[in-house]
Amino acid sequence: MIKVWGRASSANVQCVMWCLAELDLPFERFDAGLMYGVNNTDDYLSMNPNGTVPTIVDGLAGDNTEPLWESGAIVRYLASAYGEDPFWPSDLLRRANVDRWAEWGKVSVQTNFNGPIFWPVVRSPASGLDREQLKKSITLFENKLAIADSRLANHTYLVGDDLTLADIQFGHILYRYFALEIDRRSLTNVSRYYQTLCAMPAYQQHVMINFDELRSV
Repeated sequence: MIKVWGRASSANVQCVMWCLAELDLPFERFDAGLMYGVNNTDDYLSMNPNGTVPTIVDGLAGDNTEPLWESGAIVRYLASAYGEDPFWPSDLLRRANVDRWAEWGKVSVQTNFNGPIFWPVVRSPASGLDREQLKKSITLFENKLAIADSRLANHTYLVGDDLTLADIQFGHILYRYFALEIDRRSLTNVSRYYQTLCAMPAYQQHVMINFDELRSV
């Protein structure tokens, strides 16, 4: 069993949970972080000194497995340990291509959405939002999405016609983007891609999570 600590409403936890589901791995998840606490306890900090979520322990790999933290490192580990072509190619150049788009999804896409857009909209009353700054942040974020939109004109998924780790890192943030109360640019191919993800059971279960509990934290 793979044990996961982290609340279901965390984007980084959702990324890991979706990856676990796609790889058909057995897991047990424990709520941790924000209103659930746990991540500030001595036991948790002994596993992850940052106090962040998620943290995993891979019981499938043996009793002496070190805890893993940082979602990007976790999903790469899972893909390397349990993934196969085409999800995580054995050929190093093909793998690097998947990996660069996975990194892009984490660094260029998620980073430009969560802090500048998601949290201000979710946490701030409408009267307290800096509308001009929000508009600038959405423009910057959608300029990144436009890169994906161009690629998706010729592909079903981000790196071709098969689901890969790149889609896990990029696609999980789209649920929040399309569910949030903001004005959105028309990105036809990203919208089609998002609908493809929405039809996937693992995406429905682990990514399409109501985030109302985050509005009061």
